Amino acid sequence: MNYSFNNINWPNFLFIASTTLAALIGVPWYIMTYGWGDSVIWSMAFFYYIATGLSITLGYHRLFSHKSFSAKWPVKLGTLMFGAAAFENSAMSWAADHRRHHKHCDHDDDPYNALEGFFHSHVGWIIFKNSDPDYSYVRDLQKDKLVAWQERNYVLIGALVGFAVPAFIGWSWNGMAGALGGFFIAGVGRLVMVHHFTFLINSLCHTLGSQPYSNKSTARDSAITALLTFGEGYHNFHHTFQHDYRNGVKFYHFDPTKWMILLLSKIGLTGNLRRVPDEKIQQSRAKHQQEKLDEKMSARSIQLPVSVQDQLNAAKDKLEEAYRHWEELEAEYAKAMNRKIKESKDKIHELQVEFAVAQERFREAFDEWKRSHQLALTQFA
Repeated sequence: MNYSFNNINWPNFLFIASTTLAALIGVPWYIMTYGWGDSVIWSMAFFYYIATGLSITLGYHRLFSHKSFSAKWPVKLGTLMFGAAAFENSAMSWAADHRRHHKHCDHDDDPYNALEGFFHSHVGWIIFKNSDPDYSYVRDLQKDKLVAWQERNYVLIGALVGFAVPAFIGWSWNGMAGALGGFFIAGVGRLVMVHHFTFLINSLCHTLGSQPYSNKSTARDSAITALLTFGEGYHNFHHTFQHDYRNGVKFYHFDPTKWMILLLSKIGLTGNLRRVPDEKIQQSRAKHQQEKLDEKMSARSIQLPVSVQDQLNAAKDKLEEAYRHWEELEAEYAKAMNRKIKESKDKIHELQVEFAVAQERFREAFDEWKRSHQLALTQFA
């Protein structure tokens, strides 16, 4: 990226600079002048933080960019309205850049390539961006009337929903003091927080954290970042399984976006929630752990005892064979269900039983691999 004066994207630079200055000056001034006591202003700011933040994570990211679930028009309209108020571009432009990021992660065509440095992936790519989003990545979204409507009007929508409405609500509640609180606290201050917490996914989550599923990109899992970004911090999982509606795959992972999608599905507003089978996730972890063990041993020229190596290889082969068998049966079962009118109920039931047995065999093989892997690690230590 060419960080020169002539390469500055002036509209983006001026907006980010002005809102940051307004937040840094306006919020402390408002607190010193009017105090902390207006619960309506702070409640509105909290609501706006959640509404705009979730509209990015649930709407812009998991719904529009990855199609990890389907949604009825109220959900789509709500996330498009409050997503515009987050001022991270339109949903169509955001999705175009994000899909390009996944396709070319850590390469020159990656819009926020983490290998170009923390500043670049955090905000530099926005301030010095010299190319428009590639809309060839979002031809499906161009056919969506609501998304296309937001694309044409998102600046106006963002200004009204993000700044004018909270200022008006504040004025209605407490005159000029309320209007200033609505603008500075629920408007500008909230906006800057949402901006930089979102930007941390592109910067911090490609710099610090763990890589339990894959090291094919710089994406990392960060539980701390997940707390700030409605669950988006489990980024290594996301880059490995990008179409899963979950980012925090474990039940104890903090992922409010996942919980909201699931809750909305219970009342019929979302559906077709896509999730990677547990067996595939386990296999990915196993392969990556084995690769890391092999790399460590190779780097230190260490050889495991033959008996341990044979046991580990046998368990690994058994795991891969069980997974292949499970995948074949899963595909056969899916085909049978798609043509279930022509298939007998007995045949479908037979496949269901065989499929369940294959899943159990996979789990047993995975457990055996884990025991062998732990034994190998003990010998390695």
